[in-house]
Amino acid sequence: MPAAAVPKLAWAPCGGGMQCATARVPLDYRQPGGAKITIQLIRHLATDPAHRIGSLFINIGGPSEQVDVFPEEVYPQVPAVLRARYDIVTFDPRGFSHSTPIRCFSSEAAEAAFFAGTPFIFAGTPAFPVGAAQQAAFERTFARFDALCGQRNGPLLGHDTSADIARDMDVLRQAVHDPVLSYYGISYGTGLGEVYANLFPGKVGHMLLDASLDPVTWSSTDGTLPVQLRDGDGEANAGAMTGFLTLCGQASTSACAFSAGSPAATRAKWSMLLARLLRHPVTIGSPPQAVTYASVITAAPPAQAAKWPREAAELQQAWIASGTGTTAAGSGAVAQAASGWGNPTGSGPAAGSVGPAAAAGTSAPALPPAYKGIEQLYALLCSDTSNPANPGSYPAIARNAARSLGGFGPEEAWIDEPCAQWPGNGAQDRYTGPWNRPTANPVLVFGNTGDTAVNYRDSVATARDLANARLLTINQFGHSEALNPDACATSYKVSYLLTGALPPVGTVCQADAPPFPAP
Repeated sequence: MPAAAVPKLAWAPCGGGMQCATARVPLDYRQPGGAKITIQLIRHLATDPAHRIGSLFINIGGPSEQVDVFPEEVYPQVPAVLRARYDIVTFDPRGFSHSTPIRCFSSEAAEAAFFAGTPFIFAGTPAFPVGAAQQAAFERTFARFDALCGQRNGPLLGHDTSADIARDMDVLRQAVHDPVLSYYGISYGTGLGEVYANLFPGKVGHMLLDASLDPVTWSSTDGTLPVQLRDGDGEANAGAMTGFLTLCGQASTSACAFSAGSPAATRAKWSMLLARLLRHPVTIGSPPQAVTYASVITAAPPAQAAKWPREAAELQQAWIASGTGTTAAGSGAVAQAASGWGNPTGSGPAAGSVGPAAAAGTSAPALPPAYKGIEQLYALLCSDTSNPANPGSYPAIARNAARSLGGFGPEEAWIDEPCAQWPGNGAQDRYTGPWNRPTANPVLVFGNTGDTAVNYRDSVATARDLANARLLTINQFGHSEALNPDACATSYKVSYLLTGALPPVGTVCQADAPPFPAP
């Protein structure tokens, strides 16, 4: 493939100590001199410039936009020693937000109006349909959605894969004058790192992949099952919820409000709550918010284990409301998708922590508002992965998944259904391997044994699939170490990203504290 020109970045202040710049990159790297698209970057310069060692690129997952959440929700949580030594950099991937976007509606309000009256868009991501009538409506709605997106987008639909973004990232690496890439990828961001490591193995510097996607499974062209089920996400959801209920049942109600006195009784209470919600939704919170079977499944368990006590309190409010038919007071968290980087490889794309609490005082960048829509997620997901192409096959797939995974099976089956008729020819750029190209430096992989969104076995597989990788196991619940900072893992993270030092083979870090601590 011919080399693309390296863009010159004109960095300018954009609020909160941040600098912003745009880069023009090829739409199609097979024709680097042809049409161009724009990539929006944001960075904070190293706070100790005398000891600066380069730039650290971060992608917190999704796939989703990155720039708007960076100043307030990402950068302040990067360990201070890393902020001192690195320029911390991120960018909106092609197709998203401030970069050249995929856009199917004139405004976000127009997209909201398109989905008005349906239960399918839940905190910015699709919730799964329950029952034959909802399933048929889901298929009709997303068939129209896919068709509209095909009509309203141009050639970017054919060049919106992780491989394209990895090529963008290598051009951006050169634009910031780094000889190798230092990279910290979380959830979906690990998949982007895995592609980069195999397209540009000689340019891998320090690369940390936290809550990894198994690249072999993710990129498989076998579309018999939706990718989320194939990748084990439903098993991760269901297993983590079993852990939530078991620990809750072992705790007092002061520590876990949803406890029924024992693990078995608490699991039975959860099953009864779901059965009640299947019969009739309830409202909780102030202002009141609807709680449905699908919304509870979608929100549980939270990606951050520190939020499990709050989730338990909200589940208890839903339990009371479902038994009395009244509205229970509270904040209504279970009526909202659990915040956590990594949709659709986890719960909804939102903010979290990428390390121990650090300096605050940043503010949002001085950039004009940019369009965000779920089509931006699907443009990348559907180009990157293989899924059943017949919309009519999803109800049976969901039923089969429900037999072993409960409601978490249908959740993970239906989230990929919009890919069945997604337009464009994005797969032409997809990278499907090999995944074992020897990298210039070793890659460090983090895996939580009780990850709520991606299966721990995927992190194990990633460390095996990559030619030069080391696994650090973290014995804790929650999606990624980034959202669930652990002192042991953070020390290895800092050491590796600064010096390249790896933890000893077989190292296991233990959780700092249980999700439901004793009073």
